[in-house]
Amino acid sequence: MKQGTASPQRVGMFGGAFDPPHWAHRALAETALKQLGLDALHILPTGHAWHKTRVLSPAVDRVAMCHLAFDDLARVKIDEREIHREGPSYTADTLRELAREYPGAQLFLVLGADQLLAFRTWVRWQEVLELATLAVANRATNIGADAPLDQAVETDLSQVNLPFERLDMPLKNISATAVRARLGQAAQSTAALEVLVPEAVAGYISTHHLYQKPS
Repeated sequence: MKQGTASPQRVGMFGGAFDPPHWAHRALAETALKQLGLDALHILPTGHAWHKTRVLSPAVDRVAMCHLAFDDLARVKIDEREIHREGPSYTADTLRELAREYPGAQLFLVLGADQLLAFRTWVRWQEVLELATLAVANRATNIGADAPLDQAVETDLSQVNLPFERLDMPLKNISATAVRARLGQAAQSTAALEVLVPEAVAGYISTHHLYQKPS
């Protein structure tokens, strides 16, 4: 390649509560890195989640679990900026910051189908579209607390009138809501948790007694 003609970097943003990070999060990160040819993927645990009614687990725990879930992936950075940002944290603000940090880069916003369906409710969603390409992985139609793990009916995205690039990821019917619900029902062994979350995350959850109902 001739000097001065290097292609712009390809940088991904993958945000979420990660409360906890689970196997579907891990698979989505791996797929985005490979399919999009990313030079960097920023994993961004949510700070003040304006769109969530429940109280999130402490940021220190969510960040620690993100490191355990993703640190072994090349080109991944656990990015704490939204946690340290005062007030509500919006994706458009983070994308603007990344655009300044990576001049000329092509930005991708990595998300699941459920987030795409709600995308027009986001604050300044038009600005997000101007800044980044949406890269979307499909999800099962039911990912709630009572969803069976083997349920394999995809969400219908055919009527979504938004530009996006589809990520070819095997369907994983796991959600953080389901993980927390299962953990709240009864004490779970680390081995049982590993069906839902990476081994190191399962160990952290057990050691720190996260998501257990008060006795």
